[in-house]
Amino acid sequence: MARSGPRADWQRNHERLLAAARPLVARDGARVSLEEVAREAGVGSATLHRHFSSRHALLDEVFREAVEHLRRRGDELAGGDPGTGFFTWLEELTVSAVETRGLTAALKAGGPSSADGCHAVMRGVTVRLLERALAVGAVRAGTSPDDLLALVTAISVATEGDSATALRLLRLALDGVLP
Repeated sequence: MARSGPRADWQRNHERLLAAARPLVARDGARVSLEEVAREAGVGSATLHRHFSSRHALLDEVFREAVEHLRRRGDELAGGDPGTGFFTWLEELTVSAVETRGLTAALKAGGPSSADGCHAVMRGVTVRLLERALAVGAVRAGTSPDDLLALVTAISVATEGDSATALRLLRLALDGVLP
C-alpha cells in the first residue's frame, strides 16, 4: 500500500519545528540557533536536521511562508482602492522586510533560487498594485516598481528591527511619488 504523504509524526515534528523557528527567527534573524529551535520544538537536534538539512533550508521555509502571506495580502489589497492598496502594500512589505532580520541576505548567500523566487513574487504584486495606482493617478507617472523595491530594501537594511523608523522613512520617501 503506497502512502500519499509524510507520516503523521513526521508532519507533526515539521510543524513544531516551524512553529518554534518563526518567533526565534523574528528575534534573531539569520543567526538563529538551530539547537534552540530544536529545544523549543521539543525535539532533538538530529530530528531538526532530518527536516532541514541546513540553516538555509530552515530559513528558506520560514521566509517562503512570509512571502506567501504577503502575496495573499497583495491579492486582498488589489480588491480595494488602488491608491490606498498600493501605499498599504509598500508599508506592509517594508515592515515585513524590517522584521525578517537578515533573511534576504541569508537566502542570497545560500543560492539564487530562493531569493530570486521570493523577489519575483514580491515584484509581481508590486507591479500589479502600482499599475492600478497609476491608472487612477494616485502615483506619479514614471514611477518604477524596481525603484520602489530598491527603496524598500534600502530602508529595511538601514532600519532592521525598527519598524517605526522604517515606516517614517518610507512615508517621507513616498512623498516623492505622489502626483
